[in-house]
Order: sequence, then C-alpha cells, then structure tokens
Amino acid sequence: MPKPKSKYSFKAKVFVYTVEPASWYFVSVDKKMSAEIKALKTKKVGFSFIPVEVTLGKTIWKTTLFPTKEGSYLLALKKDVRIREDIHAGEEIKVSFRLV
Repeated sequence: MPKPKSKYSFKAKVFVYTVEPASWYFVSVDKKMSAEIKALKTKKVGFSFIPVEVTLGKTIWKTTLFPTKEGSYLLALKKDVRIREDIHAGEEIKVSFRLV
C-alpha cells in the first residue's frame, strides 16, 4: 500500500453547485491526485468522505473530501473561508491539504 504524502497541493477553478435554496462552492481535486489518495485506503467517514486539514491562503480548517462518480474528489469551500480569502466563482485558487 502506498504511503500518504505529508501535504497535497493543487490549483483549480472554483465552481458553484446550486440546489434551491442553497449554493455550494467547490474545487475539484484532479483525477490523478484523487486516484493516488483513493489507493491509500485511508480513514473514511460517512459516505466514503476523507478527513483533511486544508490550507487556503492564511486560513486553515478541517473538512472532508467528497468522492464523485467520476472518480475525483470535491473540496467544499466554506462561506467564511471564501469571505476571509476573497474567493469567487470562476477564480483559480491554490489549495493545500493533508490527510488527518
């Protein structure tokens, strides 16, 4: 079994998924990185979510990666993080995380 990296980093565009009355903001973890993480057989919670600690700009928080049918993971961007880091839909951002 492969060993986890201490930190994963990637760049991705922020996109919005809307289900009335709410909107969720996400970035997609690229498929190659997602496959690497999936191969680790790491700790999962809930519906195969993977616990992570995320760093975005100066903000650090704990959350989970959401698996998708397409094989990649999604990372939800909390509203307070988006406001603090001035992040908007369509913008490319750099995200780092570590598995917890």
